[in-house]
Formats: sequence, structure tokens, C-alpha cells
Amino acid sequence: MTDRLKGELVWLRGTWCESGAAVEVAATGDTVVVRSSANPDDPSVTLSCDEWQEFLAGVKEGAFDYL
Repeated sequence: MTDRLKGELVWLRGTWCESGAAVEVAATGDTVVVRSSANPDDPSVTLSCDEWQEFLAGVKEGAFDYL
């Protein structure tokens, strides 16, 4: 999400994050930006909406459970 008035990204994170070190996401029209909340100034990852949907499907199917 972007703040339409300021043009800034609005970062969202899961409510289950207690340590403050979580993955944050922001939608920017046709892309989704992913970053670490612990290191917000580090490089982020930008995915297309299709790539984001494929990633989420993989998470739900357990494709990354071995990590």
C-alpha cells in the first residue's frame, strides 16, 4: 500500500511478531515489496503480484517448511 497523500509505502507485518524482527510487505500497484523489519534500510525484494501469489501458495503448501 502507498499513502496517497505522501506517496510513501505503508508497511504491514503480522500481528504475531513479538521480537520486532519480522517480514514486512507493502503493495505498490502492480508490485509487492518485501523487507526485514529488523533492518528496514537493507535492500528489499520487489515481486510482481503474480510472483507474490505464487510465493504465498508455496508457503501454504509447505514448500519452504524445510528451511
